[in-house]
Amino acid sequence: MKIAILSRNSRLYSTRRLVEAGRERGHVVRVLDPLRCYVRIAPGEVAVRYQGKAVRDIDCVIPRIGASSTFYGTAVLRQLEMMGVYTPNSSDAVLRARDKLRCLQMLAAQGIDMPVTVFGDNPDDTADVLALLGEPPHVIKLNEGSQGTGVVLAEKRTASQSVIEAFRGLYANFLVQEFIAEANGSDLRCFVVGGKVVAAMQRDASPGEFRANLHRGGSAKGVTLSAQEKRIAIRASGVLGLGIAGVDLLRSRRGPLLLEVNASPGLEGIEQATGVDVAGSIIDLLQKRPRQGPGVKPSSPKLP
Repeated sequence: MKIAILSRNSRLYSTRRLVEAGRERGHVVRVLDPLRCYVRIAPGEVAVRYQGKAVRDIDCVIPRIGASSTFYGTAVLRQLEMMGVYTPNSSDAVLRARDKLRCLQMLAAQGIDMPVTVFGDNPDDTADVLALLGEPPHVIKLNEGSQGTGVVLAEKRTASQSVIEAFRGLYANFLVQEFIAEANGSDLRCFVVGGKVVAAMQRDASPGEFRANLHRGGSAKGVTLSAQEKRIAIRASGVLGLGIAGVDLLRSRRGPLLLEVNASPGLEGIEQATGVDVAGSIIDLLQKRPRQGPGVKPSSPKLP
């Protein structure tokens, strides 16, 4: 099987592990920088080129698309899908997960519990928007942030209003959520592959920090999930159409709450915390792929 990994950096841990796991299983694996790919779009014809050569004969593609390259990366992924290349995370699924507002709207419509979230644009409505949420603390986060960036805890209503005004001044889209105090700066990362939770870890924030992200200095350890937590993680990834997902949950007095869903979850923290070969699980999922991908008639994609 010939596998392409869309990644900006072949030296990143997650990318390296996927390459290793694929080659250990006898597959041909190549890393393609999505920003070096370019496409030809014409009636009845789809094509992708990479560094001057046609991309052909790919069986599967694993998207590792960062937030800064969402638009271009998903366009390249969409082109590969149209060529009949199989991917566990389609371009549309990646876009659903990357847009936090859209993601939460879809999951709430399916009855998945989450921190109460509000969204509003006009400054004249700020007071009423916050009234819908309730008393502070409030968590204010950028709609397309990642790894804990663009997430602010406002402990007073005046602080919430000030942060909201600052984000609006930057023309940024953002959400405001209730703060789940009983989580004590901890969350759960559930790694879902092919409709199963293959690994899970608890992330704990560093002293003085409320964000549990490892990139913010948090620590991690393997954790046993409840049956309900597993069901929520699997259901959330299914609703968004993701075959590979990192689903983040909070433990609260009212039960597990969904925080967000990541379409390109990192492997380093979860593999080191749990000892599970998550990269191998992803390659094993590709080996069970459908023989024909979605989209128009394939035009024999081939790795350069």
